[in-house]
Amino acid sequence: MLYIGNLVNTHGIKGEVKIISDFKYKEVIFKKGSNIYINGDKYKIKTYRKHKNFDMVSFEGINDINEVIPLKGSKVYIQRDDFSFPGLLNEDLYGKKVYDKDKYIGILDDIEKNVNQELLVVRNQDKKYLIPYVDEFVKEIDDDIHLDLIKGFIDED
Repeated sequence: MLYIGNLVNTHGIKGEVKIISDFKYKEVIFKKGSNIYINGDKYKIKTYRKHKNFDMVSFEGINDINEVIPLKGSKVYIQRDDFSFPGLLNEDLYGKKVYDKDKYIGILDDIEKNVNQELLVVRNQDKKYLIPYVDEFVKEIDDDIHLDLIKGFIDED
């Protein structure tokens, strides 16, 4: 199962819910007929729309607010194998070794969202580096992550 967000509230009286998600490929997941999982139960998406920063979803077979109230505050998941994504998922990158040119700089610990782009959080012992996840710096991803950083971007020993 792959975590994609939180069901934060209901909307209206017909069973629509608000999901907050920063999942990279929401356009692949939030479609009519897609399955999502909440509290271990499978729900098929009947309708989807975007409203402010929420993903508004209703489910097949649910037409009443009382059926979705117990879901408030729950985490939302998908079966990874149910979908085909156009690129790498952030979850596939965690734990990879990170190199700047040929120099080892650490392990990818996390990917944080910034206002403008995602940031790679690379840790090496007590050091933490935040590196923009952009093509100018990230040159190749295979078993490792290969960067081409500008001089002075990280502490140089």
